[in-house]
Amino acid sequence: MSRVATAALAAAILLQATTGVASAQDRFELSGDMVAIYNLAGTVEVVRGSGSNVVVEVTRGGADAGRLTVDVDPIRGRTSLRVRYPFDEVRYAGGTGRGTSRSDVRVRPDGTFGGGGDDSGRRVRVSTSGGGAQAWADLRVTVPAGRDVQVWGVVGDMAARDLDVRTLLLDTHAGGITATGVRGDFEADTGSGSVSVQRAAGSVEIDTGSGAVDLADVDGDRVFVDTGSGRVSGARLTASEVEVDTGSGDVDLQLVGPTVDRIEVDTGSGDVTLALPANLDAEIEADTGSGAIDVEFAVEVIRTSRTYFRGRIGDGRGSITIDTGSGRIRLIGN
Repeated sequence: MSRVATAALAAAILLQATTGVASAQDRFELSGDMVAIYNLAGTVEVVRGSGSNVVVEVTRGGADAGRLTVDVDPIRGRTSLRVRYPFDEVRYAGGTGRGTSRSDVRVRPDGTFGGGGDDSGRRVRVSTSGGGAQAWADLRVTVPAGRDVQVWGVVGDMAARDLDVRTLLLDTHAGGITATGVRGDFEADTGSGSVSVQRAAGSVEIDTGSGAVDLADVDGDRVFVDTGSGRVSGARLTASEVEVDTGSGDVDLQLVGPTVDRIEVDTGSGDVTLALPANLDAEIEADTGSGAIDVEFAVEVIRTSRTYFRGRIGDGRGSITIDTGSGRIRLIGN
């Protein structure tokens, strides 16, 4: 770590030491291009910052909030902020407005969790009802341009807006995720909750166990969506590669870019509507276990039946594959 980065990190740690836990709100500065933030319970808001460091404002809540502490250290190549909960059960009375949520997580001795690392840490249960210590921390994170930022949570909604980043990851076990006006590669992962991405410039990757996914005005090399259960809608997508996989839910996508290398849509149960630009070059294969296939624009037919269609648009350079176990497939022009 450079002398400047070390000094900035030391200043952040000093700020933590001087503020302690006496105040309900504290401010921390995180130096370096790669930052990670960990918080078990509470909302997260990530917005554009104008300074040289990532700034995290921590607002504690709950009857036991006074026992929360915050650590800032370099961990695995990232300047990492961890909100520390000295409890095995945490009750987030702030709630997410969607009923009861409960998640178990392994918290490592350094206060980190998730990310495919060592899962041998202390098990902590976080819920929105029942017993446990009542404590959470709402975070407001301001990010200068060009940073690589990861935010890890367990219960609580996350939002990002008006950012210019290299990469941004928002990960929560239970909570909705929204992103508006994010420039840079963006990844959203929630075990239970809806995801909304508007006005994105960069590759987008979304994974939700249960929840709807809404995309609009996305311009990037790749769009990937995986949901166990939930509809997926995408308006005005410009991407050379689009992949959507849902266990159950309708898929409605509008592609506006002239170049498509690969589009793949797979749903166990649900209707699929795909709107394509007129100047597209691609080979199309559509298959439904139960449901009709409607092709509503000019295409060279190679093979067709009630539940199967194969055809070619233009020179057939790209590949479009649609598969639904039960549902109607519509291919329409923009």
